[in-house]
Amino acid sequence: MSSGSLTIDLGALVANWRALDSRSSAQVETAAVVKADGYGLGAAQVARALARAGARRFFVAIAEEGAAIRQALGPGPEINVFSGHMPGDTEMIHDLQLVPMINSIDQMLRHVEALPGAPFGIQLDTGMNRLGMEPPEWAALHDIAMQQGPTLVMSHMACADDPDHPMNAHQLRAFSEMTQGLNVPRSLAATGGILMGPEYHFDLTRPGIGLYGGLPFAEAHPVAHLSIPVIQSRWLGPGETVGYGNTWTAPHDTRIATIAAGYADGIMRLLGPGLNLYAGHTPCPVRGRISMDLIGVDITHLPEEPAALEVLGMQQGVDDLAGLIDTIGYEILTSLGGRYTRRLHGA
Repeated sequence: MSSGSLTIDLGALVANWRALDSRSSAQVETAAVVKADGYGLGAAQVARALARAGARRFFVAIAEEGAAIRQALGPGPEINVFSGHMPGDTEMIHDLQLVPMINSIDQMLRHVEALPGAPFGIQLDTGMNRLGMEPPEWAALHDIAMQQGPTLVMSHMACADDPDHPMNAHQLRAFSEMTQGLNVPRSLAATGGILMGPEYHFDLTRPGIGLYGGLPFAEAHPVAHLSIPVIQSRWLGPGETVGYGNTWTAPHDTRIATIAAGYADGIMRLLGPGLNLYAGHTPCPVRGRISMDLIGVDITHLPEEPAALEVLGMQQGVDDLAGLIDTIGYEILTSLGGRYTRRLHGA
């Protein structure tokens, strides 16, 4: 087999959900965000594992993602759609019993006219300026929305990965003011908000990246384990080069393994200069440019050619890779390519 092996540890995923659930008091419900194909790890299998563990509400970005989750879970669990009720979504929302998070007066009108009596939630903007109704729009719609009976009122935090950022307190205050007196479940916290404590939890939390092993949940178990097979290895003499552009030159006799993955598989080209792969606990540096399908790795210090080298696992996680190129673990996870052989562990 020449494709890489991406093992998805569903046991670790469930352990992360339970750990985040335990951070909230008993009356707070813990949902799960499974958008972007379960952060790149397979939304159907992720959602089923979390449903078995006790999650009853799920969040996706768009209605089409909600359709995939409904197919995986069947009737029962609530599936909420962050983008709300967009043109063309009505049939899916109705047939699959999706719950749009209404973001505007136009969406509210579309929903009540097309699907009177169908469930919906409300999304408020408390300062992120991305999705949701700002205070004047919410004030104009408040009475009509409350008459219709939303299932949830939510907002989203901009800086929850930085607990000391003043934006957190600003958004907490704004959300509390905009929802004061409502007899409706409220939700503000995703992973970062959960970790900041009970005042951010309200009635429901929505962990996302922390479920999949990413920061800011530093205690998370790694969920994605990625191993790439070695296709061949060769000895280079001093002065020989590796890969496109001759960007790395061997200073002495060097053994290079060529592995079967590259930027087409989500191992981004910019990672090359600082990236190590692992043979057990032993780091092996990348040499030369990462190309579309192949990467050169220095294995001179290993006693023998390994069958495969590990990119993600116990030795380095998604945020270790992200830190090499000034990005975030979300981008690493959601970039993992489709050529990997995907295996489930702890299902």
